[in-house]
Order: sequence, then C-alpha cells, then structure tokens
Amino acid sequence: MEMRQLGGTDLRVSLCGLGTMTWGKQNTEAEGHAQMDYALAQGVNFWDAAELYPIPPEADTQGRTEEIIGTWLASRKRRADVVIATKIVGRSGMLWFRPDQLEPRHTRAQIDFAVERSLKRLGTDYIDLYQLHWPDRRVPMFGAQTYQHSEESFEAFEDILEALTRHVEAGRIRHLGLSNETPWGVMRFLDVAEKRGWPRMVSIQNAYNLVNRTFEFGLAEIAHQERVGLLAYSPLAQGYLSAKYRGGALPPASRRALFQRLGRYETPGADAAFEAYFELAAAHGLHPVQLALKFCATRSFMTSVLIGATTMEQLTLAIDAFDTPWSEALERAVNSVHGTRPNPCP
Repeated sequence: MEMRQLGGTDLRVSLCGLGTMTWGKQNTEAEGHAQMDYALAQGVNFWDAAELYPIPPEADTQGRTEEIIGTWLASRKRRADVVIATKIVGRSGMLWFRPDQLEPRHTRAQIDFAVERSLKRLGTDYIDLYQLHWPDRRVPMFGAQTYQHSEESFEAFEDILEALTRHVEAGRIRHLGLSNETPWGVMRFLDVAEKRGWPRMVSIQNAYNLVNRTFEFGLAEIAHQERVGLLAYSPLAQGYLSAKYRGGALPPASRRALFQRLGRYETPGADAAFEAYFELAAAHGLHPVQLALKFCATRSFMTSVLIGATTMEQLTLAIDAFDTPWSEALERAVNSVHGTRPNPCP
C-alpha cells in the first residue's frame, strides 16, 4: 500500500484510509475488529472516526464507533502501528452530544469535553489527527450548492485554534485537521496559526468523487500550496458509484434501504452520470469500484481516500482497487465524461 505524508508532519498514512462510520450500527464490534485486522494486514494504517459515529447519528449509539476502535486497540496492543483520526461535531441541533442539552459549538469548554470523551472511548492517551467535523459557521455543506450569507455570530477562528492548541501542547492531540470546510475557512485558520505560532491545519476531509469534483475549484490549490492534503470521503458516492443501486436495485442491507439518507446522490443528472462512468469502466475492463477509487487515488492533492464497508467482500474489493493501473487513456475518458456531466452531486 502506498504511503503519503500527512501535510507537513512526520506522519505517513496509507493512500487507502479505513472509514469506520458503520461500526456500532450496521456492523457489530466483532465485524469492526475483523475489518481493522484485515485492513492493517494489507498496509492500511490510517483509520478515521468521529464522535458523531455511527451513522445515522442517534443518541443511543453516539460514540460507539470510537469504543469499538478502543476495544481493538486494547486487545491487539498495536497503537503505534496505526494513525487514528477522529472529529468533533460542529454547530448542530443534535443536543445529546453535550451535557445539559447544550447546542454543540466549537467553544473552548466543548472542545475540552469532546477531546476528553474521545480519548476515553478510544482508550488512548493521544489522538493522531483531531478534526473539526464541520464549521461553527453557517456554510453550505452536505450537498447544499448556494452560499447564503448569515449575520449570525460564530466562534472566532482564534478562539477555536487556541483551544485546540492547548491539547496539542499537552500531548493529547498530535495534529489538527478540518472537514467540510471552505477555501476561506481553511485560509483563515492557516493565517491565525502563522500569526500566533500555533499548530497549522494539516488536512481537510471533504467529499470527493467522480460526480463531485468541486474540491478542484479552490481547495486543490490550497492543498498544494499550503500542504493541507485532502482526505476524501464518499469516494464511491455513498455506494452509487459501486453500481449496487444500478437500475433501481435496492440491496436489503444497504444504507439506502435501511436509512434513506442518500439524497446528496439522487439529484437531477446523477443517474446519467453514474451510467456514463459504469459504461466507461466496462469499456476498460474495470469494476466500477476500481475506476472510482483509483481515480481519487491518482489526484495530486490526495493524501488518503477513505473507504467504508459493511462486508469483508466489499472491503477486499475496495482495498484491492488501489492496485488498479491508471493510464492516460483512462484520464482522458474520465475527463471527457466530466466535461459533459460536471458535478451533478456537489
């Protein structure tokens, strides 16, 4: 498995990263442990979690994913072999995350609370990469396409970064990252860090796939120039690019069948784009999963492509896809489809 440097840090993470958001809901603890065992054996050393997980977020399962990682770490004794990332939720109406039904925010007190609780659930004394799951500000995300300016106040970048810096200095966090962030937000955090001599954001975890290449508009340049590499989530467009929903299929254990939370990839023009990529994959003798994941893996701004699976068959196929050869012909073909059907699922 290819390894890539995490921003300007001394950490090297696998190009394929292991997503964990099904553990504790669709997957049992034993299945989560089996996925970690297999992934690590294949050279996948980077695992991404969140205090929000598993998905869909619910009060009675919140934090279970981190606990499953924690029991694996306790039983396998291989903490030094893996790079663990987790996240703090952004502003949200999900009031079960904080004591006294407080609205989740990126205040110093809430950051302190969330870091302590994640450390306890993970059963470790440090987190390799701690990410802001989404901004404290009101910004378009999770499929929203239009920016609507709001005069509503938000936690100052300086206050957020100062609170996080305290944990870095104490050794509880090694590095900091962002998620679902905008170009302006990334640059503001970097500016504050430079002026104050505080830790820089080393990564950004945003959606990126064949039907959503919006990262390339502004964030890709930042990734290169500022060494804030992309950790791509949803590289298979929540399963749509795997072709499992092709032709209206509805596998009984799929997220679409269980939760109906895939609206981001059910937009006008999405089906036609999916079909074009399926046909492209077939023309080149590839499984759609191979095309979708290898496309992401070959981007110059990519640090790690985060895969998720509920079965070992899915996990094996996804990890193996990173060995797929890529060619100039494939690059031209993908860009040709993108040119006629750009970003139907931002």
